[in-house]
Amino acid sequence: MNPERLKQYLEFYQDLGVKTIYKRPATEDRGQGIGKGAAVPVHQPEPGVGGQEPGGGAALRAGTSGTAPGAPELPPMAPAGDTLRKILEDIGDCRRCRLHEGRNKLVFGVGNEKSPLVFVGEGPGADEDAQGIPFVGRAGQLLTQMIENTARKEGIPLERDEVYICNVVKCRPPGNRTPEPDEMEICGSFLYRQITTIHPKAICALGGTAARALTGHKEGVTKMRGRWFEWHGIPVMVTYHPSYLLRPYNQDAKREAWEDLKKILHFVYD
Repeated sequence: MNPERLKQYLEFYQDLGVKTIYKRPATEDRGQGIGKGAAVPVHQPEPGVGGQEPGGGAALRAGTSGTAPGAPELPPMAPAGDTLRKILEDIGDCRRCRLHEGRNKLVFGVGNEKSPLVFVGEGPGADEDAQGIPFVGRAGQLLTQMIENTARKEGIPLERDEVYICNVVKCRPPGNRTPEPDEMEICGSFLYRQITTIHPKAICALGGTAARALTGHKEGVTKMRGRWFEWHGIPVMVTYHPSYLLRPYNQDAKREAWEDLKKILHFVYD
């Protein structure tokens, strides 16, 4: 297996809490799955190695290359025939990180599973935690208005339920704090599968946390907004999180967010 691809796999399993993997003996039937063998410790990468950024990276990346003869066969990061239902089943009653401790409901995602446009936010708030649906509080109501009003003004027939909306982390951080890097890495494996399964034409990153998790850039949202980035070949437009726009002193930001939405809606639906 290509060393870079193997490194990415090991980082992926490390994010899921796996500490060792096992290589089958050469004489074992390769069709029987991973058998008994010598334990190999999962590589512990240093921050920044291989393009990994502290806020978002390894779990959202995937490598591409062939497999050398005799190399261990590891499951793909996004299994063949993956579905949102299967991803949700795999998450289960998730206790992989500390966020589960104060969780009421896990907040997976909502909307059109075949949508050409996916919105990714930071994490659930109190209303989302209570209902299990992303963006249903004041910020969510504003997001709905932003999507539908902008689309209407641009002559695009689009309602909120026709797009797909999810977050970087699926459980509410205590006090609505910013998710920690390890929390985003663990949830990132499921976000990777969500986006890969939907395979939209474009992604809209709402706020700095989502933007950094998807792009790996460290810049603030004010410098990133309105610009196109890329996630595994899918264009990513960065704009402000609706909760930021609710603050009365951010009137200019509302106009800028409207311009950002115009760009991505025309790109996707024209």
